[in-house]
Amino acid sequence: MNTESAEAKITAWLATQQDAMLRVLEAMVNTDGGSYDKAGVDAVGAQIRAFCEEHGLKVETVRGERYGDCLRAILPHEGPAKARGNQAQNIVLMGHRDTVFPKGEPQRRPFTVQDGKAFGPGVADMKAGLVMNMFVLAAFAKCGGAPGPLVGLFTGDEEIGSPEGRAVIEEEARGARVVLNSEPGRPGNGVVTGRKGGVFMVFDIEGKAAHSGGNFEAGISAIGELAHKITAIHALTDLGRGITLNVGLVAGGQSVNTVAPHAQGQIDLRYVNPEDRDEVMAKIEAIIARAHVPGTKARLAIKGEFRPLTQDAAAARLFDLYRSVSEAPVEGVFSGGCADSGFTADMGAPTICAVGPVGGNAHSPEEWLDVSTLVPRAQAAARAILRLEEAGL
Repeated sequence: MNTESAEAKITAWLATQQDAMLRVLEAMVNTDGGSYDKAGVDAVGAQIRAFCEEHGLKVETVRGERYGDCLRAILPHEGPAKARGNQAQNIVLMGHRDTVFPKGEPQRRPFTVQDGKAFGPGVADMKAGLVMNMFVLAAFAKCGGAPGPLVGLFTGDEEIGSPEGRAVIEEEARGARVVLNSEPGRPGNGVVTGRKGGVFMVFDIEGKAAHSGGNFEAGISAIGELAHKITAIHALTDLGRGITLNVGLVAGGQSVNTVAPHAQGQIDLRYVNPEDRDEVMAKIEAIIARAHVPGTKARLAIKGEFRPLTQDAAAARLFDLYRSVSEAPVEGVFSGGCADSGFTADMGAPTICAVGPVGGNAHSPEEWLDVSTLVPRAQAAARAILRLEEAGL
């Protein structure tokens, strides 16, 4: 099947699927799936598995010990393998199933559609993107025409830094021709071409308890040391370089009349350039090692990390291709938020992000999805896949 014939069939079939997409999306949004709710995240995975297998796709499972399993829906390439370049490698559609919402949120705030917008926990970030990927895979399974093997990678822990999913994503990226990450598209039909990297840390401080009135001089205040460290960490912020430091959570102390024997702070580091990461981390480690309050001790641990999404020449060609095949004008935008797309870009796979249906107000009760973008965004992704060779990818 030639590209034009495949494109016509695939886009025509997708044009008839909006109602079906909404039915699948409703069931998915109404299923619990917070990052720490493995059973809920895996229940969403079971919905994806059933849909994909119904449409002739093989589904592999990479088990998660603590968090949701990773699923790989696979459509093998039926034509001859290409001998040149990376054209025999996997074309990857990627997305995460977990949300940030507490258990029971779908029952309190179920899926609804009003005035062309859909609402519900995770409706845009990023269950609509998962549904889009599922239907794009189904379209190629039904109509043929894929220029290489397709893989839908559905992970389960992105919202907490992909502690288990990262290794699976990086392994997938090693064999990827391109990666389309279906995070929510930005208002105005935006696609994300760059993202900050992030490191999420916790530091614990030990002091010594003493009565704050009767034996004050015997105490060593961990909270006093915490205050010094917070000030020094925040001073590392360099807005001109896109580097921000935020100690967003603190805890400590035993009682108001006790010199604090312990304290804790949690750090959010964001940066743009990959080389900035190690420089800033070295400065943070030096701050943690230095005791402003004599007698205190501190230790630092990394809780999670994302790599920045950077645009190399191949990724720029992928974006230009996507922009050229979209029926609506597309703007490339930079995001201070992090995503799994940073891992695939870091592994050298040409990557664009936020190609999912357009939405906004993620992580809030006001999260919304523009229903009218479900089909056009799916069609744009399919066209981009069909025309990779034309773009030299």
